[in-house]
Amino acid sequence: MADRAASALSLPDDWPAHADTSLTLNRMGSFDWDLTSGLMHMDEPGLDVFDLHPDEYDGHPASLAVRVPPDEAVRLDSLVAQALKRGNDRYGAYFRIRCRDGTLRWTHTQACVRRDETGRPVRIIGIVRDATQELADSSARVEVDVERRRQTSVVESTTAALAHARTVQDVIELLKGSHGLKLLGATSLVMGLLESGRIHLVAEGPEDAFVPGTRYTRVDEQYPMSEVVRTLTPRFIESKEDFAESYPLLWPHIKGLGISAAAYLPLIAQARPIGALGLLYRDKTGFTLEDRNLLVALGSSIAQSLQRAMLYEQEHDLAEGLQQAMLPRRIPEVPGAQIAVRYRSARLGRDIGGDWYDIIALPGGRVGAVIGDVQGHDTHAATVMGQLRIVLRAYAAEGHPPATVMARASLFLHELDTGRFATCTYAEVDLSTGVVQMVRAGHVDPLIRNEDGSCRRVPVPGGLPLGLSAEFGRLEYPVSTVELDAGQTLLLYTDGLIEQPGADLDDGMQFLTALVRDGPRDLQSLADRMCEVVDERAGDDDVALLLLLRRSGALPHQAGGRLQQHVGQNDPEALRSARHMVRAAVLAWGARERVDEVELAADELITNALLHTDGGAFVTVRVLSGSERRLRVDVEDGSSALPRRRDAGESGVSGRGLLLIDRLSESWGVESRGSGKCVWCEFLIPDRLGL
Repeated sequence: MADRAASALSLPDDWPAHADTSLTLNRMGSFDWDLTSGLMHMDEPGLDVFDLHPDEYDGHPASLAVRVPPDEAVRLDSLVAQALKRGNDRYGAYFRIRCRDGTLRWTHTQACVRRDETGRPVRIIGIVRDATQELADSSARVEVDVERRRQTSVVESTTAALAHARTVQDVIELLKGSHGLKLLGATSLVMGLLESGRIHLVAEGPEDAFVPGTRYTRVDEQYPMSEVVRTLTPRFIESKEDFAESYPLLWPHIKGLGISAAAYLPLIAQARPIGALGLLYRDKTGFTLEDRNLLVALGSSIAQSLQRAMLYEQEHDLAEGLQQAMLPRRIPEVPGAQIAVRYRSARLGRDIGGDWYDIIALPGGRVGAVIGDVQGHDTHAATVMGQLRIVLRAYAAEGHPPATVMARASLFLHELDTGRFATCTYAEVDLSTGVVQMVRAGHVDPLIRNEDGSCRRVPVPGGLPLGLSAEFGRLEYPVSTVELDAGQTLLLYTDGLIEQPGADLDDGMQFLTALVRDGPRDLQSLADRMCEVVDERAGDDDVALLLLLRRSGALPHQAGGRLQQHVGQNDPEALRSARHMVRAAVLAWGARERVDEVELAADELITNALLHTDGGAFVTVRVLSGSERRLRVDVEDGSSALPRRRDAGESGVSGRGLLLIDRLSESWGVESRGSGKCVWCEFLIPDRLGL
């Protein structure tokens, strides 16, 4: 059969290599393994060593598997693979085969590896022989040595693999996997954990070996796992008869699986049982002393890994519960807006972080939206997050403008002396005007999705993260003003949504933008989809997400509502942002015909404050209630010197500001504010339907 297959393949001219007569006389067989085609020629003496007839061999190494026990096959495959990988020219090994009558006998192979001019292995030529007689006088010594090496290899390999298991499910998956079972030499396994005096079956497989009524069993019942937990002693079942006689309740349910032996091990950690492990075998009868020592050692290693995983999960559950308690219990209903929030803990590392979101209802149809991330992934990060969320909410509710809220939160975090910093974005949204004032502290830029689904990144100038800005004395946070039209959605999120190991941050932003663009139109469905995609990408960081949709049909302006912004000295970006805020507010409040006048007057007041005082200025724009609808602009500064109206003079360079405001507005004035003053002006604007 092998010769017919070879005729259709390109094989070396001298293949197969011919055995010397002396080999045949000494009951040695030879083989020639062409690695390119996968064919292995084995002569009749070689087949005799494997106790195979010529018609039982099809020219492929897999045909020999019926004679090689699984644990020996794994060891032999590993030996050959290492020789090829390391560039060795020769290798040799002793291994056991199972004869037709079921007995095991020792076999020896010695081979030479041939390589091409590039060093790639292309052919293995070698011999196989019956090593029973050779080892007869020293079999005990050889077997002990071989078994000791095998035991060391198995224990080391299993322990190394278990070192990466962080949860109970990780341990189960590692042991249930085909590689884990091959390593253990078992056909299938069962595992139970001790819970409140009962054994909870948490794993069975890979075959369907579940026995009805055994999901939970008592320690005093007549089952092998119950026995080993009760006695803290391993139970080795060496034959089918032993199984049937010792456990008559269990045997009828598993005898159809062809199980011939089993080993049940108590899982003991810190001198107390935590569960039991059962390994089921098909091609095995009896357990040698070496087998028993190996399994006891493995049971100890598995028990330690399980206990570590259980403690880790308990800590994770505690931390996750703590973090959930720190997040808002509910999101308030906000008229004029639809809001979706999500928090997704890390799945890969299962660590807890300091990500948070918050929605703060503010007077006058305004709402504060917060997203943030405290440095670190532990319970400390979660507790710092809770404190920071509460204090930031308090500062915003007190009515401070966004830049002040952020600066005070940074001072608070610095004074906590936690050694942690936090990134954050705070957006104050006026739902009646659509004006959004945003402050960013080292956080990622937000996105805005349009009603048609198109999406864009919003570059927001930012300051240092909270805590760091206070430490380095850089508490000035620039305020950016954007307009959120009806039907548009503001998306705030933490960096776990876009970061991936080895990937560029810009690539993550492009991915997120495309995801939002192509995602569901429904806000809640979009939030779910964004978290699902993070899971699919095997994200290993926490993710917090806040989506705010401004509903169609903007809210009418409510009396008492206001927009406010700080403009610092030598900060042209803040000055442009303030102009933008004033113009957007006037348009949103239905005073389009006066928008140029209001913007010009506000610009004059701000410019005067910056030119004639040493500090910055606070700009406030609002609609006053009363018999007439008036829009008022206030500009506060820290100087007590009152302005006065004067002629422009011949040069005409200055002196026109207050004169211009007097001509543009219906009224204006100056109010002393103790350590400073407020210059204001008011404009009559038309009534709006519904006021």
